[in-house]
Amino acid sequence: MYTIERFEKDMFTMYQLKHPTGNSWITVCPERGGIITGYGTNNEERLYLNEATLFDRKQNVRGGIPVLFPISGQLKDKQYHWGNQTYDMPNHGLARIHPWEVLETYSDEEHAFISILFRSSLSTKAVYPFDFKVIFTYTLRGDQLLIHQSYENLSDTPMPIYPGLHPYFKSDKKVVGLDIPTKTYYDYNDEEEKAFTGQIDLTHLKEAVLLENTHTQVKATVDQQSINMEMDEPFHYTVLWTEQDQRFVCVEPWTRKNGELNRQEDLIKVPARDTFDTWVSFQII
Repeated sequence: MYTIERFEKDMFTMYQLKHPTGNSWITVCPERGGIITGYGTNNEERLYLNEATLFDRKQNVRGGIPVLFPISGQLKDKQYHWGNQTYDMPNHGLARIHPWEVLETYSDEEHAFISILFRSSLSTKAVYPFDFKVIFTYTLRGDQLLIHQSYENLSDTPMPIYPGLHPYFKSDKKVVGLDIPTKTYYDYNDEEEKAFTGQIDLTHLKEAVLLENTHTQVKATVDQQSINMEMDEPFHYTVLWTEQDQRFVCVEPWTRKNGELNRQEDLIKVPARDTFDTWVSFQII
């Protein structure tokens, strides 16, 4: 039987979903941006987490799997224009800096899941003028983590989004191998497109690099770990990023490129009073 443990850590309520053997798990902190703080397989924690940033609400969490919504990445001057107004938008959007609420938890002999909710408020509408509900369901099945995402537009006009995820995988090395049948990648460090040879060395890079997903399966090799990602078709890109003095590499599924809310050429627009559903899964060997 899968188990779900609810416990307090510092000022937050945490939830841990665990396989019957105890060898795989996910840990979730709904109040801190709905973030997954831990993901274990083969009795080994796979995610990096800087706990000091987790428990300091003034900081963005460094680690776990932050949720990126309504945008992934940055905007020019952290601003965008919509309608006849200019709005400020933090890097990676709003979801990771607001508390989420728990809707449901469930476990049986085959899996366990937790569903959590982030909804619009007066504070979000000052930055992003839409009424919405976002529901994430985190499911542990075996050693697989499935993240189902539901983006509901409660407004009377189409709602622009390009969500993503920001997993921090533990790694002492900065070279990432990727099984993606693409010939080039985009380097945000010098804003140039470069030839892709099967791996990318992030050792001396400050900014991220971006690769197009030509298939819905991506296999990354990081410090002898095989990270298998499967994703729904809207996730068009994989982004790689690290910090040089930290023991992690980020392998991030994004739906659109950095800055899309400035360009507004390839946005996902959720119709009025409609819902956009999608998913990503991870499995680490």
